Amino acid sequence: MAMNRRQFLYTGACAAAALALPSRSFAVDTGLQTKPISPGKPAIPVIGMGTWQTFNIGDDPQLQKRCTEIVSTFIDMGGQLIDSSPMYGSSATTVGRALAQLGPQPNVFAADKIWSRDGDATQQEYDQQARRWGRDHMELMQIHNLMAWQPHLEHLSAMKQAGLVDYIGVTTSHGRRHKELENIMANHALDFVQLTYNISHRDVEQRLLPLAREKNIAVIANRPYDGGHLIKPLKHKAAVPQWAQQEHGYQTWADLLLGFVVSHPAVTCAIPATSQVAHMRENMQAGRHTLLSAKERRRLADYVGTL
Repeated sequence: MAMNRRQFLYTGACAAAALALPSRSFAVDTGLQTKPISPGKPAIPVIGMGTWQTFNIGDDPQLQKRCTEIVSTFIDMGGQLIDSSPMYGSSATTVGRALAQLGPQPNVFAADKIWSRDGDATQQEYDQQARRWGRDHMELMQIHNLMAWQPHLEHLSAMKQAGLVDYIGVTTSHGRRHKELENIMANHALDFVQLTYNISHRDVEQRLLPLAREKNIAVIANRPYDGGHLIKPLKHKAAVPQWAQQEHGYQTWADLLLGFVVSHPAVTCAIPATSQVAHMRENMQAGRHTLLSAKERRRLADYVGTL
C-alpha cells in the first residue's frame, strides 16, 4: 500500500514516541506448543485467551477477583496472547485491572481491535483501549469484523511503520464475509487475521487458511468451541477416542477440540473464552499435547460427524 501525504505526516508525528519503546520478544519456554507469527518473527503459544462476554463484568468486585484469577492462571501456565475489543463492553478494563494487580507482565501479548464506523477514529480507539489495558503499547491491533476497514487499515499501517504497534490485522466471526476477507488478505499487507474455526465450522479450510499460509499471515481462531455449543453434546454422546488419549495425551473433549483447531498448520493460536479458573487450566493443558497430524484431524472430524 503506497503511503499518501496524510500517512506521511501521521508517521512523522508518531516516530519520536516510538523510539523510546523497547523491543519485545515472546520466546519463553513454558512447555506449551508455540508457533511463529510468521517466518523470522517470534513464536507465541498456540493457546491464547478471549474475553468476549466472560470479562464484560462492569465494576463488580467479586467478578473482577475471579477474572484476575483467570488471567493469573493463564499467565502462570505460559499464556501470552489476550484478545479484546471495544465491542466487548468492560472487558479491556477488566483485563487492565487484572494486569495491574498482578504486576508487570512482560510476556503478555496484548491484542485489541478498532471498532468504529468513523474511519478517522483509529488513533482515538487505539488510545482508548490502551488506557483500558493500562499500557502504552499494544502488540496487535485488529479491525473488528471489517468495520470501515479501508481507512482504519491505512491508519494502522502508518502506526505500525511508526513503531506504535507491532502487528496489524482484520477479524471476522461466525463465518461471515469470507469473500471480502479473502480479497483483503490477497491484496493488502496484513500480519494477522482472526476468524471462526472449529471442528463443526471448517469452510475456512478451503480458501482462507491456505491463503494465510501462502501470504505468511498469522491466524487467530475464535469460537473454537462454537460458543460452548460443542463440548456438552459430545461429552454426553461419547468418550474421547482412545487413540487421541494414548498417542497424544488428550483426556477431555475440551482438550481435544482445541487440539484439533491449533493442529492445523495455518492456525497460529486459538482464543477460547472462559469464566472459570478450572476451564482455563483445561484450556492451557491442551497446548501441552503433541499436535495432531492432517490424517488424525480428518479422522477426528469424520468421527465427530457421526455422533
